[in-house]
Amino acid sequence: METLAHIQQKLAGAEDLKSVVRTMKAMAAANIGQYELAVRALGKYHRTIALGIHACFSEKPTSVFLHKRAGQTRKAPLHCAVVFGSDQGLVGQFNDTLADFAAAYLADLPGDKEFWVVGERMRLRLLDMGLHPTKNFPLPGVVEGVTPLVSQILINSEEEVQSGRFNGVYVFNNQPKTGVGYTSVVERLLPLDEQWKQRFLALEWPTTLLPQVAGSRPGTLLALLHEYLFASLFKACAASLASENASRLTAMQRAEKNIEELLDHLNHQFHQLRQGLIDEELFDVISGFEALKKRR
Repeated sequence: METLAHIQQKLAGAEDLKSVVRTMKAMAAANIGQYELAVRALGKYHRTIALGIHACFSEKPTSVFLHKRAGQTRKAPLHCAVVFGSDQGLVGQFNDTLADFAAAYLADLPGDKEFWVVGERMRLRLLDMGLHPTKNFPLPGVVEGVTPLVSQILINSEEEVQSGRFNGVYVFNNQPKTGVGYTSVVERLLPLDEQWKQRFLALEWPTTLLPQVAGSRPGTLLALLHEYLFASLFKACAASLASENASRLTAMQRAEKNIEELLDHLNHQFHQLRQGLIDEELFDVISGFEALKKRR
């Protein structure tokens, strides 16, 4: 049978845990704002760059691209998957959902697959699935840390595609849904080939005035391509971080609710046990009084 001291110890531990959960919930709520703001800002910038590339392709069709044709140096196709996960836990099914989505998507592609992972938890999840990431990048804790990470991934991926080793680079991440929750998405980042070009030619120019490219067209197109790749990776990372913090906030809200229910149960148990001990003491006093009264 539990004692009052034992229950008091449990209550103290639950209160400490509740304080930690509140702190993590506040941090997650604060972080969501900065990452969602970055996603919204990059969405508009990404759209502007895409329209600029559309203008370059529409003004004068070209078949010159930055990367070698797929399969130029390899007999078997090799695809690279850049997967954005989390470094910390307490995020629910955040990593599991994305890992399953990436594995299912890549299973439909012919050839071999190579995984580059952002976040230690995602690396461990892929290892559990029998997949072995070849590169692991640390996840930034603030928006300012996203730029160095994106630059590093972009340089490495462009080098591999330029050399003809990779047939394609695919970016997998979770992005916030309207309202509550997140969804897993994928974008084919590289190579810049005919299939990639058609995505921009399909865009509609927002006005009736035909666009014109000022200055050196190849130089303008090259600058836009670099900005497009950078913005695409940056947006994927920021969306993943926003989704991670939203998932952690939801998990902390559930944990806080469970802790409050536990505290209510422990308090009820404590008061019930305390009242029982008081009743026993009163019963002993009354019994002693009655015994003394009979003797007199």
